[in-house]
Parts: sequence; structure tokens; C-alpha cells
Amino acid sequence: MDAHQQERLSSGVITTVSSREVYTNPWMTVREDEIVHPDGTPGLYGYVQRADFVLVIPEENDGFHLVEEYRYPIGRRSWSFPQGSAKVPDREDEARTELAEETGLRAESMRFLARLDNSHGLSDQSMHAFVATGLTRGDTAREVTEQDMRQQWVSRADFEQMIRRGEITDSSSVAAYGLYRLLGS
Repeated sequence: MDAHQQERLSSGVITTVSSREVYTNPWMTVREDEIVHPDGTPGLYGYVQRADFVLVIPEENDGFHLVEEYRYPIGRRSWSFPQGSAKVPDREDEARTELAEETGLRAESMRFLARLDNSHGLSDQSMHAFVATGLTRGDTAREVTEQDMRQQWVSRADFEQMIRRGEITDSSSVAAYGLYRLLGS
């Protein structure tokens, strides 16, 4: 039993009776738990376990570097801030790695914004958002799944217009931008 399952068991709100792995692959696990609600009503809860991920807001000249790629689950190309699975415990190192791999940019400074639950009714995954500044150019090292990725710098005003026009629909990028504005850009 992992730490998330132990926390749920000791929460006192919902009791986990049993938990089983329904499906797994290298990127995710689908679980189904038999539960009991506080009033004694039994139930089922299905959820996805996924590794946390980092998202980087590469800020430069009152604008941002974005990436665009085809996203299979939604069947279309999508603009977002660079992001990817957190493969190492040091989130800042992972954020630097993702930024360099996807954009070729290296950051002199990396500022942590916050951790957000990605989809708390469906998954245990969290996003760790960072702002990268003092950017220098370098080569990308994109994964095979990112071979169609392209990159573009946009002004802050254009970024906000892209959200308004529905061109940026990645909820993680929009949420991270909200944090960026709220916590001081």
C-alpha cells in the first residue's frame, strides 16, 4: 500500500475496504477501491495514479515561450507551457530538464510557484509550477513523442488573447498563469 492509500485509510472521512489494480502501463495505473462513506454507505471509487509533473513558465521580455504539439487524447494540436513527468525527486532539476529538452532554453533562475492537484476527483497527480528567467538558447532533446513539437515566443498580451480565443485550453497552463499573476509576475 502506497502513502496515498495509507493517507486515505487514516483520513476518517472514507474508509477503504479494498483496493485493486485494474490496469497499468509505464505511465499510469487505474485503481478501483471498495469504500465505505462516513454514514456507512458502501461504494466504489475508481481513480488514476500518475507520477507528478512539472510545468515551466519561461518568461522573457514581457512574454513567454510556449510549445505546441499534437495531443492524442484530445485529437488535436495544443499550445501549453513546457511540462512533463517528474522523473526525479528534485522538482527544480526536473523543471530545468523539461525546459531544456522541449525548448532548448536554459534558465539562470528557476522560481517555484506552487503545487496544484491536477484533477483531484480523478487522479492523485500533482503539478509543480515554476517560472524560468535569465534564458539562454541551446539545443532541444525532445522525446520521440515530441517530434512534432514546435516552439514560439508570445507577448503576455498575445498569451492572454490566445486564452480568450480558446487557442490555449491546457488547464495546467492556464492555472499556472493564474498563479503567476496572483503570486507576482
